[in-house]
Amino acid sequence: MICKQMIAGESQTETIRAQTCSRTMPGSLGYEDHDAKTFANWGVDYLKYDNCNSPGTSPRGSMSSRADENDRWASYSRPGGWNDPDMLEVGNGGMTTEEYRSHFSIWALVKAPLLIGCDVRYISSAALEILSNEEVIAVNQDSQGVQGKKVVGGSSQVWAGPLSGGRVAVVLWNRGDSPATITVSWSDVGLMPFTVATARDLWAHSTFGPFRGQMSSDVAGHACKMYVLTPQ
Repeated sequence: MICKQMIAGESQTETIRAQTCSRTMPGSLGYEDHDAKTFANWGVDYLKYDNCNSPGTSPRGSMSSRADENDRWASYSRPGGWNDPDMLEVGNGGMTTEEYRSHFSIWALVKAPLLIGCDVRYISSAALEILSNEEVIAVNQDSQGVQGKKVVGGSSQVWAGPLSGGRVAVVLWNRGDSPATITVSWSDVGLMPFTVATARDLWAHSTFGPFRGQMSSDVAGHACKMYVLTPQ
């Protein structure tokens, strides 16, 4: 059984601090130990403990900072012990479709638990399309189980990780406001420079190439491109 319990974070009033994210029910602030034991007695074996109602943070800024923080712990992630940079914000409002797509791409690449955080009763068609992309989910569920990492920093970033069968998953993430051309070099993602590979675009559902040594793509601001490189 899976249970998600939400608490209130820092706020200006004790009333808000003691409420769940919906601000309609009591939260667990101050009663964490008691509530955790109660859930265990109910047979709950997975508890998602969330911190809501924290002012001063934007959804995109929070998502980006959590991706960076999670990247620091990539070497500790493996089958049986996955890093969790927090639930998905896709569909919760506050981000564009492209920003949500970047969010889901990075979470899939780093093998994070894909926990839907929006109210599925009212989910938009755009959010549902993102969350149900089977090709992106397949990267998250790859049998090799290696967390992808940031391999090129700055505003035009490259994130990558090995997949089963000698393939490599790559996310070209433009964290700047303006469009940018982002290049991924094979040497940055674990492929030999002379390798010839095709690139499967997981959002366009189309295959390009072959490419040798590197490939480039134009990426809109706050957007990403996600590929699986398959050596020939």
